[in-house]
Amino acid sequence: MRAVVQRVSEAWVEIEGQEVARIGKGLLVLLGVGQVDSEEDAKYLANKVANLRVFEDEEGKLNKSVLEIGGSVLVVSNFTLYGDCRKGRRPSFTDAAPPEIANQLYLRFCDFLKAEGVPVQMGVFQAHMHVGLINDGPITLLLDSQKQF
Repeated sequence: MRAVVQRVSEAWVEIEGQEVARIGKGLLVLLGVGQVDSEEDAKYLANKVANLRVFEDEEGKLNKSVLEIGGSVLVVSNFTLYGDCRKGRRPSFTDAAPPEIANQLYLRFCDFLKAEGVPVQMGVFQAHMHVGLINDGPITLLLDSQKQF
């Protein structure tokens, strides 16, 4: 499971001109599910996102998590995180999980994040979305559950 995590002042999702999700201060997570991913990957990554220390403390150091600042997380499914661009000019998505499995693990990731105590907003799986954000920092991190150790 792969995630692009961005610290945001705010983020939102629109579908066909209608806003379907919005958060204030927190994290935007673009989440991709791979062929080999399992519920354990979702649990690991949710715990990692909830506890990442990417917000400043009183001394300006990155010592606080989204939980500690009372922020929210907006999770948007994004199979293109498994795009392999090494050959040719068109990405191959053979490493991405099939939609039925990807959706289940996307939902489990969100459930695990909520269980950590994080308020969660979600995009719409397989929808064409417009995602807006104000990246705060900017701080952008890449996480991969297959690279835990």
